[in-house]
Amino acid sequence: MTQIFDQEGRAVPVTVVEAGPCTVVQKKGLEKDGYEAVQLGYLPEKPKRVRKPMSGHFGKGKVPPLRHLQEMRLHSAAEYQVGQTLTVGLFAEGEEVVVTGTSKGRGFQGGVKRWGYRGGAKSHGSMFHRAVGSIGASSYPSRVFKGHHMPGRMGGERVTIRGLHVVRRDSDRNLLLICGALPGPQGGLLTVRKTGKAALGSEPTTPPEKTVGSKA
Repeated sequence: MTQIFDQEGRAVPVTVVEAGPCTVVQKKGLEKDGYEAVQLGYLPEKPKRVRKPMSGHFGKGKVPPLRHLQEMRLHSAAEYQVGQTLTVGLFAEGEEVVVTGTSKGRGFQGGVKRWGYRGGAKSHGSMFHRAVGSIGASSYPSRVFKGHHMPGRMGGERVTIRGLHVVRRDSDRNLLLICGALPGPQGGLLTVRKTGKAALGSEPTTPPEKTVGSKA
């Protein structure tokens, strides 16, 4: 993350995302696969690190080996060809986007950090500082309700953030400056897509509304 200044001199917090270029590795159609989709690849990979099945997969489409693959559902994939490159030019400054990624893993954490428990008194001798405390009555219902917030594994989950905006676009370096914080560590893989009913997962969208990138 960093910050930039807008035309009115206000500091805007942004996250720099290297969005693409992404290559169309495979197309899927209704006749053979039962649905329309394209498979996008991101970041080149050394051929010696690619196993034979994947090497044949890339060879079939005559595209170089790529490290990350992700399938995008479409209404129609007829206008896209295998080997086609999708760039950061799909997005415009000021456009609203939806970003999906994997949050940072925090390991096993207690209730105070994981769920925001208030905890007990901090004074000496209170004997109750950061413990969970009571989790249910003994007489009734004589059990703990399902879903009760308890200590456990924190982070490392799929997170989607909506309502973000593209503040600036750098086509020469394939960079998007998106207002706000995004899930995951530096260098983590993200999916950036345009907002809208279809983009939120209710129905398929077209690939110009989606691309794969990483936090720069």
